[in-house]
Amino acid sequence: MTIATVPLIRRSQLAEHGWHSRRIRSEVENGYLRPVRPGVYARGADVESLLPEQRIALRARALVLVSANRPIFCGMTAAAIQGLPCLRDDGLLHVLSPDSRPSGARGVVRHRDLARDPHYVELDGLRCTPLVRTVADVARMESRDVAVTVVDAALRERAFTPPGGYDFDEADRFREEAMNWTRSATRGRRAAERALTLGDGRAQLPGESVSRLRLLDLGFAPPSLQVPVAGPRGSTYWIDFGLDDVGAWGEFDGMVKYRRLAASAGRDPQSVLEEEKRREDWIRGTTQRRFARWGWEHLTDAATLGRRLSAFGITPA
Repeated sequence: MTIATVPLIRRSQLAEHGWHSRRIRSEVENGYLRPVRPGVYARGADVESLLPEQRIALRARALVLVSANRPIFCGMTAAAIQGLPCLRDDGLLHVLSPDSRPSGARGVVRHRDLARDPHYVELDGLRCTPLVRTVADVARMESRDVAVTVVDAALRERAFTPPGGYDFDEADRFREEAMNWTRSATRGRRAAERALTLGDGRAQLPGESVSRLRLLDLGFAPPSLQVPVAGPRGSTYWIDFGLDDVGAWGEFDGMVKYRRLAASAGRDPQSVLEEEKRREDWIRGTTQRRFARWGWEHLTDAATLGRRLSAFGITPA
């Protein structure tokens, strides 16, 4: 089920079926109903496994449902609507607002400084700022981890072709378009330029984006990304990180990766995990490089990842 097809239920609809306040509270408490915004609900089973960006997009749909005028979403809300990963969900919705519009709707932040350019795109009935502008605004207003993750994902959409093709010229064009937008902004320009410069669409998952930042913070040279290594019988293995300055390999192993690989191949995650271990043995044996894996629990800060890598004998040069 996509976000566009998750049914939203208004309180008035529940009342028509005889569900009054006590019944609604009871169904919310037992998890059958999940509040999306005041007066709007969804079935708990429909939302319990949603990713943060999907939850944000669902809240945006709920706001449109109860708004007299259709809002134009911006910032992290626009990023979520466009399917970009959101490391942070502050529980708010971000919309463009002309100076004449008062603030008011609960859980909504109105950005008057961004409303000078009213252009928008429409996705699944939601209006939001175009991709380049969305990325520029996120890069200006969010933390480095959040911003680079969004920049990476946008560059991946524009310039990456699986399994390992990357159009550097197209990535540079996108980056320059975003930087041009930030130059007309009143704040956050330097932060945006840093995030856009760090962005690389070869990162496949948010964890890979954050990993790259932690590696740089630790003092490693910029790692090679999506590195091909010749596998058995003419196959090719792709590795997340080549730590070439210290002769090592690194991989981010979020379970989402294994679920995604399993789903795409119609297999169970355990068999994919076992195959990954055989792949690692081959790579280590044929390249004679150390090989380290880590997960989200090692990315809380650079020092934590550094301790993980040290356990494999991998330290900055």
